[in-house]
Amino acid sequence: QVRLVESGGGLVQTGGSLRLSCAVSGRTFSMYVMGWFRQAPGKDREFVGAISWSGDSALYADSVKDRFTISRDNAKNTVYLQMNSLKPEDTAVYYCAADRTTRTLRAERLEYDYWGQGTQVTVSS
Repeated sequence: QVRLVESGGGLVQTGGSLRLSCAVSGRTFSMYVMGWFRQAPGKDREFVGAISWSGDSALYADSVKDRFTISRDNAKNTVYLQMNSLKPEDTAVYYCAADRTTRTLRAERLEYDYWGQGTQVTVSS
């Protein structure tokens, strides 16, 4: 069974930074494409970004490009989301997800097989 546990959320002021972590159990972490999604109250869950199994390529939503960076440490079975220049509209529950099916970076949440429980990020104005 694969288990994903996010951490690092919290309250931050506009312009601040946070780094989220997602620890993944299981021996095949290095084979998964990992994604980050977020869901604000009353809105659908939306794609934030994804990183390849090797960590050498990433895909970002336009809304976070140049502000957020995804990285991974396969030795630690952990993926990270570094969030800089945060805005109030970044307020949401952030989820990490694992795609065990393909090596393609995908933005569609239905393509991901495993999900964490989420961590709250609140950006105050």
